[in-house]
Amino acid sequence: MIKEKLNIIKVGGAIVEDETSLEGLLMSFSSLKGKKILVHGGGKIATQVASKLGIETQMIDGRRITSAPMLKVVTMVYGGLVNKDIVARLQALGENAIGLTGADMNLIMSVKRPVDPVNFGYVGDVKFVNVRSLKSLLEAGAVPVLAPLTHDKEGTMLNTNADTIASSVAKALSGEYSVTLTFCSSTPGVLKDVNDPTTLVSKISKADFRAMVSDGSISEGMIPKLQNAFEAINAGVSKVVITSAGNLEGGTTILADPETDD
Repeated sequence: MIKEKLNIIKVGGAIVEDETSLEGLLMSFSSLKGKKILVHGGGKIATQVASKLGIETQMIDGRRITSAPMLKVVTMVYGGLVNKDIVARLQALGENAIGLTGADMNLIMSVKRPVDPVNFGYVGDVKFVNVRSLKSLLEAGAVPVLAPLTHDKEGTMLNTNADTIASSVAKALSGEYSVTLTFCSSTPGVLKDVNDPTTLVSKISKADFRAMVSDGSISEGMIPKLQNAFEAINAGVSKVVITSAGNLEGGTTILADPETDD
């Protein structure tokens, strides 16, 4: 049986913060035919709001420490301000968007990350994606817009990496749909030289990835993004791409690990 196509687009916080980039991304997203899901990051907006409220922002290796006060801020900003702004813009473009966190309809359940070796606070690692509920929304013609927030089903919200949410949702829905997962970043894809967009790598394997990490071509935020991408393609997602917000048809295609005989 041929599966119906589903596009899952993940857009980073840097794009969300930039008016021109966000407008272009939403225009491109609205032009996609068929069923689709948008997963968004939060960027520095939560940091700015926290500062105005007198709440200190702590980061380790570029990752936010989510204290109890910061959890309230990211819930307000990611699940409210950012999410509903995107939903309203998509509605203006004719998309029947619905803004959601992982707690809504019990869509995404997580467990609080262990405090060892680093205590990141109220950060969640995804354990369950509610395929039935997401499918019911898609079949009803809705366009889910997922904020980077999950819950532990014990009454607590958890801050969760948006790349991980996108990858987890794509893997969970790959049994129902032919899923294309696209990570949108501020670069045109994976670059051999981050300062030269003409060095775009059109396709990347796990071996290529390891080599580029070793020689420093890939570093920082691109590493976890690619790790999520490889997990998704090897778990049955039909296609995984890393590209820029303005070019959903281009970028770097992620290659699955080669099959080996047992």
